[in-house]
Amino acid sequence: MLNTILHGTPTDQPPLLIAHGLFGSARNWGVIAKRLSDQRQVIAVDMRNHGQSPWFPHHRYVDLAADLAEVIRAHGGQADVLGHSMGGKAAMMLALTHGELVRRLVVGDIAPIAYNHSQSQHIAAMRSVDFSTIERRSDAEAQLAAAGVERALQSFFTQSLDLKEKRWRLNLDVLEAEMSEILSFPDITGHWGGPALFLTGSDSSYVKPQDRPRILDLFPQARFVKLSGAGHWLHADKPREFEATVRAFLNA
Repeated sequence: MLNTILHGTPTDQPPLLIAHGLFGSARNWGVIAKRLSDQRQVIAVDMRNHGQSPWFPHHRYVDLAADLAEVIRAHGGQADVLGHSMGGKAAMMLALTHGELVRRLVVGDIAPIAYNHSQSQHIAAMRSVDFSTIERRSDAEAQLAAAGVERALQSFFTQSLDLKEKRWRLNLDVLEAEMSEILSFPDITGHWGGPALFLTGSDSSYVKPQDRPRILDLFPQARFVKLSGAGHWLHADKPREFEATVRAFLNA
């Protein structure tokens, strides 16, 4: 089963399951998870091939959804689910294939479509880090900077750095091999009729107006909210606004 970090204790509310994006981890969501755990237990997971979770040879959304379903079944059988980017696609797939396990769905800045950009350049940058010269995270950040990685992503990536073992807590080989799967979304029929919030950043181009018909086909009860001044990492750009919006939706 996926590695989990639990915040708070079970209440009469369903737990909130948080699924991070590509190259992320459960730890990235610590502050928001802790704050939201004042009313319900929050379960942050390391997705497969990330963090402390098992490594697998495949990284496809039907498998990521099954991973999340296993966690929910182990924590009472139903949850509210929040997923960002890759985790948002996994959360959507979970609702579409295991709908009885999801009460409310929050999707952070991603659409159920295929994207044209690649993240392989970041994998190349991480591979370029010379671990024999690394003593602290700042050493790795300097090497990532030299490889052309922007400052915000340097610190984000190094949260998945295992300094003791001198390695990345990311299955870079599989993530690179499965990049086309990660960027796509399965051609799936049917829909999930529960409450769904699609939360996007005003400065992000990941979810466009022309994506809404496809979203509404799959999630007919979808609502759309845009956070002003936020980009793709909207929970990092506007954490308090993100938290307040998610909290209001879960408690509606």
